[in-house]
Amino acid sequence: MDMKLELVLLPVADVDRAKAFYTQQVGFHLDVDHRAGDQFRVVQMTPPGSACSVTVGVGITDAQPGSVRGTHLIVADIEAARAELVGRGVAVSDVRHFAAGAWTPGADPEHRDYASFADFADPDGNTWVLQEVRYSRKQT
Repeated sequence: MDMKLELVLLPVADVDRAKAFYTQQVGFHLDVDHRAGDQFRVVQMTPPGSACSVTVGVGITDAQPGSVRGTHLIVADIEAARAELVGRGVAVSDVRHFAAGAWTPGADPEHRDYASFADFADPDGNTWVLQEVRYSRKQT
């Protein structure tokens, strides 16, 4: 039986601020912005190339704004991805990799899959991890 992750809810304090951050700065595609009165709003956005979307809104979760931690975005070139986000005004950590038992600055010299990381947060404090993976996954 297949199970496909399709949507992750992100708790935010200001929906319009989050929508602007994810679409204008991070570069997510806006899929839906739907309201049903003042008590319900859904803003769904999808990262470029992703089958999974994120949603922010009103009346969709009781989680505290900023409480989602470490959601991963897989990128083929971590240095290029970081540079693009920084160019869009996103505060992204320096790239790092784990070597000899410690975090080491820069990308993994061999660009091994799952070895290089960088982090950023949205305006509410929900955190994201960029992780470099260069292989093509087979669809099953």
